[in-house]
Amino acid sequence: MSKTVLNCGYVPLVDCAPLVIAKELGFAAEEGVALNLVRQPSWSALRDMLALGHLDAAQMLSPMPVAMSIGLGGLPARVDTLMVLSVNGTVFGVSNDVAADIGPVPFGDANALLAALSARKGKPLRIGVPFHYSMHRLLLSYWTSTAPDVQIEEITVPPPRMADAVAEGFVDAFWVGEPWGSVAVGQDVARLMMTGRDVWQFAPEKVLAARHDWVEANADAVGRLMRAVFKASAWLDVQKNKPLAVEILARSEHLSMSPDLIDPALSGDIIAQAEYCPAGDRPLFAVSSTRGHISLAQSGGMDREPTWCGCCRYRAGQNLFSIRPLSSTPVRDRGGYAQCVRKRRRGAAA
Repeated sequence: MSKTVLNCGYVPLVDCAPLVIAKELGFAAEEGVALNLVRQPSWSALRDMLALGHLDAAQMLSPMPVAMSIGLGGLPARVDTLMVLSVNGTVFGVSNDVAADIGPVPFGDANALLAALSARKGKPLRIGVPFHYSMHRLLLSYWTSTAPDVQIEEITVPPPRMADAVAEGFVDAFWVGEPWGSVAVGQDVARLMMTGRDVWQFAPEKVLAARHDWVEANADAVGRLMRAVFKASAWLDVQKNKPLAVEILARSEHLSMSPDLIDPALSGDIIAQAEYCPAGDRPLFAVSSTRGHISLAQSGGMDREPTWCGCCRYRAGQNLFSIRPLSSTPVRDRGGYAQCVRKRRRGAAA
């Protein structure tokens, strides 16, 4: 049976997972869709590619289809939201200099953090956000609306560039989707202060969107794409499947980074700050999953020497990042990735 080729754009973030899993584990193929994932460097590039018809569908920040449809920013186009891909999954962090200025603040305490930033003197706080029409900016606006003393300057920075923007002194703080907050911590240039769910516990973050004219002309293909993504989302929502999801996302054709930087968003265990071991070269590890500061237990006995270790690990909860299908319809267990590939190959041979 011939498959319908669909070009779907995405930005390399953990919450592109439903699209990646739909392709890699064969959910799209089962629906007769040859899903071609087209990686984009920024949200503005993705927006323009969709508006110009170079993409059939795209992962988008939830406010983007509304902004495009009413002609705000960039090329105007009537864009439909087909389904919500994910909720939450964002983090707020500050540079090491700002963290030193405001002093100790409990992780996840949005009110205490806002008070500490309000008391900070000097120039306005330059906060990096991935896009003007984004949930990051809406959360930031809502969170700071009760503190008129906080002076902020919003600066648009593509997610993959956020850690570099902090390191180069271009921004003082950021609100970004994972894994790019964890990347900033891994580079020892920032400290994570809270997650998006500490401001809104169920914020619609990413959506699957397409141009209205394309949806009208391709109703059958739209339905098959949505069913494939639905099945992938149901698979991702099973806790035991998350290690395999991390492995797949880490590959070069998707996020192309260490699984250790991807895992926090899916597991809910956040490493807020990179600390060097006071004993020297030997790393220390936090292993508890409870919320709060963790005592470090292990030193030595390692074959390799990481440059940093996770000092403060926080349990952000199940909803740090959530991919949930629209109903509780069960989807059969897919098993291991290699097993899935073998099953597909046997089916093709038959």
